[in-house]
Order: sequence, then C-alpha cells, then structure tokens
Amino acid sequence: MLVIPAIDLKDGQAVRLFKGDYNQKTVYSDHPEELAQTFEKAGAIYLHVVDLDGAKDGFAKNLETIKKIRNSTKMKMELGGGIRDLKTVQLYLDEVGIDRVILGTAALKDPKFLKEVLRQYGSEKIVVGVDVKNGFVSTAGWLETSQMPYIEFIQYLESIGVGYIVATDISKDGTLTGPNFEMYDEIAKNSQIQFVVSGGIKDFDNIQKVAQKDYYACIVGKAYYEKKIDLKETIKCLQNV
Repeated sequence: MLVIPAIDLKDGQAVRLFKGDYNQKTVYSDHPEELAQTFEKAGAIYLHVVDLDGAKDGFAKNLETIKKIRNSTKMKMELGGGIRDLKTVQLYLDEVGIDRVILGTAALKDPKFLKEVLRQYGSEKIVVGVDVKNGFVSTAGWLETSQMPYIEFIQYLESIGVGYIVATDISKDGTLTGPNFEMYDEIAKNSQIQFVVSGGIKDFDNIQKVAQKDYYACIVGKAYYEKKIDLKETIKCLQNV
C-alpha cells in the first residue's frame, strides 16, 4: 500500500483546511517545495498536491509553486484542483511533468471531456477525485453538492475505464477523527476500482487498517503536520509487513 503525503496549496503556501472550509485554514509552510523534499527523504514515492485556489476558481492559480515542487523532487506527483479542460491537462502532464492529474468537477459535469482525456492519456495518468458529502458527490472545491450518489458515480467511472479514484469524505477531511471506513468498504464491495483513502487519517493505526484491508493507498496530511505520525517510520513499517 502507498502512503501518499499531501500538500494543499493556497496563495503559494502549504495549508490545511478544516472540512474543506476555506475560512478555516492553517498555514504550515511558505516553501512547499522544501516540504516535498522532506517527504522524499522520509521514503515517500508519491506526492499528492491540490491547488485549492484552482479548485475554487477553475484555473491554475498556483502554477509557479507547482513547478517549483515538481523541480525539487524525484517523487511521482499527482495533482488536482481546477483541471477542467484539455489545455490544463496538457499543461500539467506534458509541460510541467506531473505524473497524473486528478479531475473533480469536470469529471462529473463534462463526461465527454473525461472520456476524451482518458482516450488520449490512459487510466494511469487520469485519476478522478470523488469528494463525498452526505452520500453525494461534491464539486467546485467542495462548495457545491450534486444529486449524484457516490456509489453510482464510481460504478459509472469504472464502466468508462477509470482505473483510480481519490475518495474523500469531506466531513472527515482535516479533522483527525479517522477515515470513514464504512464508505470505503462500500466502494470495495460495489466496484473493482483502485481507490485512495483520503480524509481523516489520524494515526499509524488508521494507516495500518487501510493496509490490512488491502486498499490501494492512503493520503496523509494533517496527521503529519500535527506530528501525529512519523512518516519515515510509517513507510518503513509498512515495507516490512
């Protein structure tokens, strides 16, 4: 199982939001590229980056910071936030050198676009973020909630060839209260899709539980920043399992 550290970007800084609330943010670093290097030294092989401004406003607002992060590390990088057209997908994958992009709003609102980028780049490079609020898919940086039940959406994604999703229970994100394992069990029961557990990881026990359930990966954000886990030790322990 992959343990993927996260960097959420707002105004060029590494921050964490509480339950996706843009008014409840904590700033952790003015130099996100240095954070990335710390993660790499701890043994991480994948990095999860979210452009929070992009998610809200729909375009690449933290592009220069994202380039700095990309140039500072050899880790593979997945990036989400505001990626809603082919031009932005091409910018990140072909020019910046991001390894895979995460589509959120566009995946739900523009199925034709999703199918087109899947055709062009394949399921290893195109990942879908499934952000869940009260059982329904949320969009636009978690500011809007659709009428689409999350299981129905995931089954649709699988049917068109999506191989990986990042699944987040918004009510858990940034809370350090543990992931919504009930939701992840439902996903595992109703589809074969590979999913990243995102939101609420609070300690090593949570991460170990994700590994024991044989899920693909989990994202670690606030638990690292608040020193609830030692990333290096966690990765080492999981490698020895």
